[in-house]
Amino acid sequence: MKELEMNPYVIQIDKFVNSLEKLSRAFLHLEDKQDDITEESYQRMCEEVKERVCKQCSRNAVCREYEMLWELLYTIEHYGAEMNVETKRKIQKKCNQAPQFLRAVLDVYKNEKQNAMWKQRMAENRADCAVQLGSFAQMIQHSTRELNASIFTDEHLERKVRARFSKLGLKLLSSVFLVSESGCYEIHVTVRATKGRCITTRAVADTVSECVGRNMILGKEERNVVSTEYHTIICVEGPKYHTLQGVAKIGKGCDKISGDNFSLLELSGGKQGAILSDGMGAGKTAFQESAMVVEVLEELLNAGFPKETALQMLNTAMVMGREEVRFSTIDMSFFDLYTGQCEIVKAGASTTFIKYKDKVERIKSTSLPMGVVSKLELDSTVRQLQDGDLVIMLTDGVMDALPVEEQDFLMQLIIEGMQLHNPKEIAHHILEQVLECSGQVPLDDMTVLVVGIWSLEK
Repeated sequence: MKELEMNPYVIQIDKFVNSLEKLSRAFLHLEDKQDDITEESYQRMCEEVKERVCKQCSRNAVCREYEMLWELLYTIEHYGAEMNVETKRKIQKKCNQAPQFLRAVLDVYKNEKQNAMWKQRMAENRADCAVQLGSFAQMIQHSTRELNASIFTDEHLERKVRARFSKLGLKLLSSVFLVSESGCYEIHVTVRATKGRCITTRAVADTVSECVGRNMILGKEERNVVSTEYHTIICVEGPKYHTLQGVAKIGKGCDKISGDNFSLLELSGGKQGAILSDGMGAGKTAFQESAMVVEVLEELLNAGFPKETALQMLNTAMVMGREEVRFSTIDMSFFDLYTGQCEIVKAGASTTFIKYKDKVERIKSTSLPMGVVSKLELDSTVRQLQDGDLVIMLTDGVMDALPVEEQDFLMQLIIEGMQLHNPKEIAHHILEQVLECSGQVPLDDMTVLVVGIWSLEK
C-alpha cells in the first residue's frame, strides 16, 4: 500500500485557497475601525459650520474667533451636547449669531458622529467577512489535503477485487481505496452487471468485505441492485457502536409552539450528531430563530464544514446587520461510532449530563449564546463512552423549573434514580419529574434530548 503524490486537483485547490486568503487580507486592510472623531473630521466640521453660518455673518471679515469652533467641538465630544452655562455665555459674548452657530455645530457633530459609527460598523463587518473567508479557505485546503492523504494504492487488493467481481458477474471499471486517520477503510468501486445477471449492492459490499478482511457496509442512500450501466458504489467500514435517541418537549404555558428545536444527524466518517437550540424568549419568534440555527448548522455540517467553522460562520451571520440582539443557545453532541468517543460542544447552553454505569457527570457551559458577540467562544469536552452510557441534553426551561441553586443537584438525583434504559422513556420520565417538582404549568419552553450508545460487538 502506498500513498498517492499530490494530484493536480489539490494543487489547483491550493491556488484557489491562496486567492481567498489574499481577499481576506484585503478586507482587513481596507480601513481601520474608527472609534473616535479624527482631527481630519474636526477640520471638516469646522469648514461646514463656517460655510453654513459664518459666511453670511456681517463680522465675517473681521472675526478671529474660529478657534472657538475647535474648543466647542472638543467640549461636545468629551462632555456631551449639554454644555455648561459658562460655555454658552462665552459663545453669546463672542458670536453675533450664537443660536444659529450653536445649532449648526451640534448638527454637524451629530452627522459626523453618525458617519463615524457607520464606518466603524462597516469595518467590523469587513473584519467578520475576512475571518469567514479565511476559515472557509482553511477548511477547503484541509479537506482536500486530508482526502489526498487518505487515498492509497494497492495493486494486489485491486486485482483480488476485480477477480472476485468477475466471478460474481460484475465488470469493474475502476476502484479507489481510502483510509481515515483512525484506520477505517472506505472503498469506491465503479461497476456494472454483465448481461443477464441480477446482483444486489449488498452482495458487492459482502464481496469487498471478504477481499479486505473487514466488515464493509454500503454507504448512505445506495441503490439496491447493480444495473447494466456503470455506477459507483461506496463501501464503508462498519461501525462498532450504534445509538438510539429519545426526545420529550413542551411549550411555555403548554403552548403547542416551542422556541426549542433539535436535529439528529448522520454525518460522514462514521459519526452521528445531536443538535439542541433554545431561541431567545418563547413562542413563534423564538421558534423561528432556533429553527434557522438548527437548519443552517445541519446544512453546513452535512456539507463537511468543521463544527467550529460552521458555528462561527453562522454566528457572524446572526450578528452582522442586526440592530437588536437576538440570540440562541447551541448544544451539540457528536458520537464517533468507531471509537465510542463523544464530543460535547456548547455555546451558552444548559448543563449536559452523562450517565455512566456507576456515576453521573455534569458538563457545564460558561460561554455566551450565538448572536451576541462577533467572536464566538465555545466550550468543548470529549468523553469516552461505553456500552449503555447515556448523554442527556436539556434546555434552560427544564433546569429553571427546579429550585434555584439546587437545579444541577436535583437533576442529577432524578437521573441517578432512573431504572430505565430506553432513551425515549428516559426523556419523558425526566420531563414528568421536573413538571411534578415545579407543580405549575411551564414558565418556559422545555426540551429533553437523550442519546444512548451501545456496542455492536457482543
